[in-house]
Amino acid sequence: MKKACLVLVFLIILFVVSSGCVSDEKTVVKVVPAGSLLLPLAEIEQEYEALHPDIDIQIEGHGSIQAIRQVTDLHRPIDLIVVADESLIPDMMYREGPNGENYTDWYTPFARNEMVLAFTNESAYADEITTDNWYQILSRDDVRIGFSNPTLDAAGYRTFLVMMLAEEQLNAPGLFNTVIGDSFDPDLVVNKTADGMSVNLPVLLQPEENSKVSIRDASMFLLSLLESGGIDYAFDYKSVAIGQGLRYVELQPEVNLGEESYASVYDHATVYLGFQRFATIGNERIGMPIVYAATIPSDAPEREEAEKFLTFMLEAFAEGGVGYPAPL
Repeated sequence: MKKACLVLVFLIILFVVSSGCVSDEKTVVKVVPAGSLLLPLAEIEQEYEALHPDIDIQIEGHGSIQAIRQVTDLHRPIDLIVVADESLIPDMMYREGPNGENYTDWYTPFARNEMVLAFTNESAYADEITTDNWYQILSRDDVRIGFSNPTLDAAGYRTFLVMMLAEEQLNAPGLFNTVIGDSFDPDLVVNKTADGMSVNLPVLLQPEENSKVSIRDASMFLLSLLESGGIDYAFDYKSVAIGQGLRYVELQPEVNLGEESYASVYDHATVYLGFQRFATIGNERIGMPIVYAATIPSDAPEREEAEKFLTFMLEAFAEGGVGYPAPL
């Protein structure tokens, strides 16, 4: 009997302790953003959690396409998606998911950006490159460039859009092939019609060995390659270059995808993605001004908390900061 009582007391204590642990557990809000937002979101997360100690914001960065695929393809329980291309949300998420609802049916645009060329003091011709001659510098045989994977990351396919627009708008025939196209086998060729220009990307986008082009899955890996001297110049967003303390050269407004007034110029260029999985959602990425957007998936486990964090996040981006994309 005494032994039974001791066991009962132990079980009661265990229950009380366990109950206390449960009540002290934090509510986890899972946020999957574009990699270009990792720096500002780290600050925003810290500020939010200081105000809400019962909330644990967990951030996992991906390229924008990969961020959405965490929900649409992998069916992970994500509370908030934040991407660097607002058009990806309707294109990829406005369709029915396993729960019978669309993955989402709304999004909130909140920031803008522009493409730049990031470089370091050790980059070839670092003291010579300017906004006026950047495309001529990149055309030189001894200059190595890098960009992120266009089938995973918005900055990747935007690099192709930028180079097509540069060839057209800067009156530089053959520029795309010299800087990018000739580094692949077979060559990537710009198709030109009266309506505009386009490039079709293969399923496997792999530069030839010892070519001037390097590709990484995300910009964080690309910038590591830049800082280690593996490449001379990286196509990335202006906010990222500033946030990482890198030197950068601005591109002309007619090619940098950063000016709303040039929207009718940007849409001259289109990139067609080769992966079969894009067939049902549209595989074309048309040139347009860069706009960031956020949405909460329809099956988000912590919708209410995600809405609260989204409101806080939008206010933070409206105020801005070092490494933040410009507010709309």
